[in-house]
Amino acid sequence: MAHRYRWQWTAVLAAAALAAGPTARALESKMESRVPHYYERPHRREIRAAAADVCVYGGTACGVIAAQQLRKLGRSVVLIANGEALGGMSSGGLSDTDIGNKGAIGGLSREFYGRLGKRYGEPEEWRFEPHAAQEAFEEIVREEGIDVRRGEFLKSVVKKGARIVSLTTESGLTVHARCFVDATYEGDLMARAGVKFAVGREANSAYGETLNGVQMRDQHQFTVPVDPYVREGDSASGLLPGISPEALAPSGSGDRRVQAYNFRLCLTRDRQNQIPFVRPKGYRPEEYVLLARALAAGWTDIFRKFDPIQGGKVDKNNYGAISTDYIGASNAYPEASYAERERIFQAHRTYTQGWLWFLANDPSVPEPIRQKMGEGGLCRDEFTATGGWPHQLYVREARRMVSDYVMTEHNCRGERAIEDSVGLAAYTMDSHNCQRVVVDGKVRNEGDVQVGGAPPYPISYRSIVPREAECDNLLVPVCLSASHIAYGSIRMEPVFMILGQSAAFAADAAVAGNIAVQRISYPELAVRLAAAGQRLAWRPELH
Repeated sequence: MAHRYRWQWTAVLAAAALAAGPTARALESKMESRVPHYYERPHRREIRAAAADVCVYGGTACGVIAAQQLRKLGRSVVLIANGEALGGMSSGGLSDTDIGNKGAIGGLSREFYGRLGKRYGEPEEWRFEPHAAQEAFEEIVREEGIDVRRGEFLKSVVKKGARIVSLTTESGLTVHARCFVDATYEGDLMARAGVKFAVGREANSAYGETLNGVQMRDQHQFTVPVDPYVREGDSASGLLPGISPEALAPSGSGDRRVQAYNFRLCLTRDRQNQIPFVRPKGYRPEEYVLLARALAAGWTDIFRKFDPIQGGKVDKNNYGAISTDYIGASNAYPEASYAERERIFQAHRTYTQGWLWFLANDPSVPEPIRQKMGEGGLCRDEFTATGGWPHQLYVREARRMVSDYVMTEHNCRGERAIEDSVGLAAYTMDSHNCQRVVVDGKVRNEGDVQVGGAPPYPISYRSIVPREAECDNLLVPVCLSASHIAYGSIRMEPVFMILGQSAAFAADAAVAGNIAVQRISYPELAVRLAAAGQRLAWRPELH
């Protein structure tokens, strides 16, 4: 059935000619007036209140599935979303799903992909259009009657002892609940509640790992020599943008660097459904000098990770030495203010738009690459509120909770067993690059790790709940307790949905018993999860 995903070529006008004319300038102006935002300050503050059994903070796929399960259990829920669109990365451009092993995916997570399959006349669909996913999430909240509050950002948390009593958003909404779920990619509720967390990479010595900390490897790496200096060969001229002036630290040493973020773009070559690439406001040619030098040195591997999805479109992800990952630009994001995160969000958008425009238009780009890139564009029928640009930045990793159990490389390799599984993870240990450095006078990427080969493995319940003394009515299924490299395996959208459903059952048990989430009966939880279709232990026949 591979033909279902074929990206059709069509005749198009030359992108360079478009870029030079008034049509392109008008389009650029129109595009800039419809840009997406991570954060916009509330225009007014109005005191409002809501109450529920459970408050789910975060409109990600995890958050929607958690709220869905809670409603199925008869619980009242308030779902708070930072933006207008629901689904996080699952509706935000990550359309070629990172699966790992389908046999590890069960419950409402698996049902979600079945729901998408019905839209395309298939039993399941894992390569879908973003709007299809967004519509599916909206269907879920309508079907379950979920109270969704959109465009809300956390301002404060009230606790009594170790228990969250309420949260208040910047717009003036206060939500009282008996239990809370932090389903954000950033872990903002977790942090405001006083729960311990980590940011960056632990040293290998912290948990006896081998793949954590500084890692200089050969994937997504420069395959041709590229000079890092403003004037080639002249170190006194300074480094080009995005290159760290620091010496490369010892292998396996820890730091606070965060793996690169990007936008997962939905692109098409269908001229009738296409928004051409435009030069963004704030375009800085110096950002792309490294790319120009790599192309001049003979690097041509540009067109990888244009992954076909339904609708004759592609999901464009990062690939290679210089791609859509904005390496080194995400370090401040996890603990930044909302306004600063908005700046980082827009910097990533400008960089990525510039990367596309450069490859389609700059005369330094070899003509075959320039022509081929110029034949693509954003999709008019995707992300229609924001001019074809995704609403969600791919925050691959931000804060990570540190609880009574930390998932590590040992779990990913199947070397360490647990007895309180709430779902399976199955993906390769995957970290994107964290920095660019100079080694022997040439630029190198550092931080990429891609190591797999082990069967699916269980995720501990203790890794999605804080230490009881810190907070006893909070579950954290996204920014769960894991080392950097283990998180790189767990952090996949189907797994977040799995953990969201399991967190919902745990919250229900805690509310029913009026007890701490740390004190619910795991054997009873396991029975309920298995009955709901969750897969808690790997059996080869599930493959």
